Amino acid sequence: MMTPAQREVPAYWLRSLPKAELHLHLEGTISPETLIELSQRYDEEPLTLAQAQSLYRYPDFSGFLMAFKAVTERLRAPEDYELITYRMLERLAAQGVVHAEVYVAVGVVHYWKRVDFEPLFLGMEAARKRAEEQFGISLYWIFDAVRHFGPEEAARVFEKAAELRKRSSSIVGIGIGGDERRTGAEPFRDLYLKARDAGLRLTAHAGETVGPEGIWAALNIGAERIGHALSAQHDAELVEVLAERQVPLEICISSNLRTGCCVAPEEHPVRRYFDSGLMVTLNSDDPAMFESDLENEYRRAYTEYGFTAEHLRELAANSIEASFLPAERKVSLLRQIDALK
Repeated sequence: MMTPAQREVPAYWLRSLPKAELHLHLEGTISPETLIELSQRYDEEPLTLAQAQSLYRYPDFSGFLMAFKAVTERLRAPEDYELITYRMLERLAAQGVVHAEVYVAVGVVHYWKRVDFEPLFLGMEAARKRAEEQFGISLYWIFDAVRHFGPEEAARVFEKAAELRKRSSSIVGIGIGGDERRTGAEPFRDLYLKARDAGLRLTAHAGETVGPEGIWAALNIGAERIGHALSAQHDAELVEVLAERQVPLEICISSNLRTGCCVAPEEHPVRRYFDSGLMVTLNSDDPAMFESDLENEYRRAYTEYGFTAEHLRELAANSIEASFLPAERKVSLLRQIDALK
């Protein structure tokens, strides 16, 4: 039996494989080193490296949410958002990512900070345009509401997405993250219908910390892609529906293990989903907080879950097909994947 080292996929091939990242939180890409830079801008006593690193250690999903909050508290000005957006895209491009659809926690900005998001968005857009020119990578934004803040707060997020989308085509959709143990998807049904009518695409985190009922609810309110979908494995009918409809699943292996939502690597359903014909995509979620990145998620699938190089090629193709890119760009990228030796 081969060891993981013997199964190592060549790094140059993996980085040459055109792929999209579809489940990535902007704020979760902030490294401890960048957090220190932000701390030096705002904290009376700036964080040391050890203190910054300690924020990224947490015992469970609730601890992760608190760590996420601690990081976002130091994002205050357009130049902060420009800095973290550019660095995120620089790292993605180095991994062979050709397109990203990135969640930004607009709900946190509105609810916790009570500040206008639009000036911050201008900083993000400046970095997006600069990175696209330099690295050739494209980026769409997904405005993310925090579900446990309630529908009223989510309405503000989705309305802001619809408003700004009239000025920037980079805003593609909306989603709900946060703690689904406290608030399910059903209360957002009318808001999702309204967002769809405004031309926004619909995503939802579901089945990460609750059972299959969370995924059913996300589908019922119109979600086109499901983030995590970890608990689908416990409902054979749901798996059949997801396979039949080819609903894209934004799978985040390292994230599920680090938050404790999946207790052991061998219990993660990624390979069972793939073998069952589900439309699996690999994603890094919050790479700085989970000490991973998209390249590592592909490598992990290869070394730990028995995916072959051809399987990785299929996963990359899934990521392009599941994206919200226009058809002509999808076709071009899929041809590049097919042509990779």
